Amino acid sequence: MPAGGRPTMRSRRLGSTLRRLREAAQLDQQQAAEYIAGSKAKISRIESGQVAARPGDVRLLLELYGVRDPDVSQHLEQLARNANKRGWWLDYVVPDGFGDYVALEEEATHIRSWQPLLVPGLLQTPAYTRTLVEGNPNITDSAVIEQVVKLRQERRRKVFDAGTRLSAVVGEAALTAPMPYVETHRDQLADLLDAARCSHVTVQVLPTAEWQATRCAASVFVMLSFDGEWSPAAVSQDTQDNIVVAEANEQIGRYASAFELLQATALTPSKSQELIREILRSLTEESAAS
Repeated sequence: MPAGGRPTMRSRRLGSTLRRLREAAQLDQQQAAEYIAGSKAKISRIESGQVAARPGDVRLLLELYGVRDPDVSQHLEQLARNANKRGWWLDYVVPDGFGDYVALEEEATHIRSWQPLLVPGLLQTPAYTRTLVEGNPNITDSAVIEQVVKLRQERRRKVFDAGTRLSAVVGEAALTAPMPYVETHRDQLADLLDAARCSHVTVQVLPTAEWQATRCAASVFVMLSFDGEWSPAAVSQDTQDNIVVAEANEQIGRYASAFELLQATALTPSKSQELIREILRSLTEESAAS
């Protein structure tokens, strides 16, 4: 049984992939069960993520399904080994459901983010995050605030160290809205420019005047792709109390269309960097004049 007595994101991803490969091979669960000397119920539990498949069983199933790509085999066997692994984020205070999202984020090979009013979390500086959290009336404990800051920076470090592709569309208001501390604002814009120069990071700014695109998009969402695939396989949205992750193809398709519209309407990456530099220069001049 996966850690916590319920399916983990890793076990669900592994199970859904094995089910897809079995169906592509035109085999039923009974045939798969016989090949690994197990039961049909075991295959059902593996494919639903209720139990984590053992690496040996994964190896046999991939052999049965005709999967010959060593990279695919290695990845799925590693996923099986990690299915019950305790997440590093459990050392932090996290809201319900957030741990599942972080597990997905860590496994993602492409992350697409739309944020109309704030700098995306994975692109925030510690001071920027701290300023946001300090303004949250639901978080008053200074120790919890620091936990949130450290968790966000650790997520950022892992994504950047892994070279995960990150495509962010940010509303112009997120960059121009006044902040309590000008230095925090300037440092955040400078850091955003540095991140945008990374080969695996794309930042596009959606001008405030392009309200039509924002009208057609959800307020905030993040899409995740896995295993080097271009198409997103999960999408998350913040709610008042937690993060909701959707994996239904129909839902994901709607968000993918919205993100394509946002990207097409936003400034190009180079023009976006020019605008960020312009906003940063204006802040610096205002600060010097005051």
